[in-house]
Amino acid sequence: MLTPATTAPDLDLPLTIDARFVLSDQRPDAFTMLVFYRGSHCPICKRYLTQLGGRLEEFTRRGINVFAVSMDSPERAASAHKEWDTRDLPLAHSLSEDQARQWGLFLSQARPDSEEPEVFSEPALFLLKPDRSVYFEVVQSAPFTRPDLDQLLESVDFIAKQDYPTRGTLT
Repeated sequence: MLTPATTAPDLDLPLTIDARFVLSDQRPDAFTMLVFYRGSHCPICKRYLTQLGGRLEEFTRRGINVFAVSMDSPERAASAHKEWDTRDLPLAHSLSEDQARQWGLFLSQARPDSEEPEVFSEPALFLLKPDRSVYFEVVQSAPFTRPDLDQLLESVDFIAKQDYPTRGTLT
C-alpha cells in the first residue's frame, strides 16, 4: 500500500496508440490521475472508462492528466481500445505483477471457464501531485463500485480553491 505524501513508483508502459506512458515525464498543472482497471474482460471497467472518456475534457480543464492502466496484454488492450467508447482516454497496458504489487493493488486469479487473464489487478484510482507524491487513493479488492466522477470533479475544485492538504499522512 502506498502512503499519502510518499512518491509513487514510476511507470513506463506501452499505450494502445503506439506510444508510451512514462509517469515521471508527466507535468500536470494539478494532478496525474491513474485509473487502474481489471482489463478487457470486465464490463464494469468498460462502463466506468466509457464514462470517464466522455468526461475527459472536464478533468483536463482542471489540469489533470488522466490515464487508464491495466495488466492486459497488448492484444487484449487493443481489443478494449477498439471495442470500448473511451474516446481520447489513454489506455496503458502490460503492467506487471511486480509493478501492481508496488502500487499496492489487489491481484486476482482467473475463474475457471472465464475470459479473465490468468492474473489481473483489481481497480484503483490515484491522484498524484506534480511531484508524483500520492494525494488521494482508492484501492479496491473487487470490481464493484467506483469513485463517482461528479464527486471527484467537485473534490478537485474544492482542493484547488481551499489549497486542501494531503490527508492520511499519519498512517
